[in-house]
Amino acid sequence: MPKRKRKKLRSSWPRRILAAIAIPLACYLGLAALGAIVPLNPSWEEPEEGTTVYLVDNGVHLDIAFPVAAEGLDWRPNFPADHLAEPLWASASHVMIGAGDLGIYTTAEDWGDLRPGVAVNALVDGERVMHVQYVEDPARFAVAEIRLRPAEYRRLYQAVRSSFDLDDDGQPQLLADVDGYFPSDAFYAGQGPFSAVQTCNQWVASRLRIAGVETSLWVPFSKGLPWRFREPGED
Repeated sequence: MPKRKRKKLRSSWPRRILAAIAIPLACYLGLAALGAIVPLNPSWEEPEEGTTVYLVDNGVHLDIAFPVAAEGLDWRPNFPADHLAEPLWASASHVMIGAGDLGIYTTAEDWGDLRPGVAVNALVDGERVMHVQYVEDPARFAVAEIRLRPAEYRRLYQAVRSSFDLDDDGQPQLLADVDGYFPSDAFYAGQGPFSAVQTCNQWVASRLRIAGVETSLWVPFSKGLPWRFREPGED
C-alpha cells in the first residue's frame, strides 16, 4: 500500500505542472479578450477632416506611423538623417514608431532567434526601447488608419515623444551600439517598463487613450486594437 501511494503521488506531478502553466495562461488570454472589447474614450468619433496616422501590424507588434510633419510638428529633428544607415531615408513621407523590449529587439532579428531567457525577462521585468523607421506610403501595409483633429494629433505626438528617454537638450537618445534592421531605422532609449502587462501593443493603446481617441482597455496582443478603426482607404 505505501508503495502504491507514492506511485500515485508521483504520477500526479505532470498534471500539476500542466495545470500550473495552463491556468495562468488561460486567465491571461481571457483577460486579453475582455480588455480588447472594453472601450476607453467611448464617446470619441472620428472627424471628417484631419491628420491621418496608421497602425502597422507585423503579426505580433503594433507601430504608429505618423506623417513626418503635420500640425506644425516635425519628427525629423528628433531622428536626424545621420542616425540612419542610409540618410536619404529621412526624406520619406512618414515615420513609424513603436515600443519594445531592449533584450528582444537587440538579440532577436526574427522569432527564431529569440532565446527563452530573454523572453522570460521581457515578460517579467523588461526594459523599454523605442524603434523608429522612416517609411513611404504606410497605407500600403497598414492594418488601420485614424483621422485626428489638430488637438488630438498634438496630444498623440507629445504622448509618443514622452516615451523616449530624452537627453539634457530634450532630444531622443540614439542607441548607437544597436544596429537597425534596415537602412531606414534606428533604436532609441525608452522611458518606462516592459512586461507581460505593459507590452508593445498596450503602449500603442495607451498613447491613443492620452490623445483622446477611443481605444481598448488592455491589448497585450496586436489584434486587440485595429478592429476599432477603419481599414486603410475606407471612408
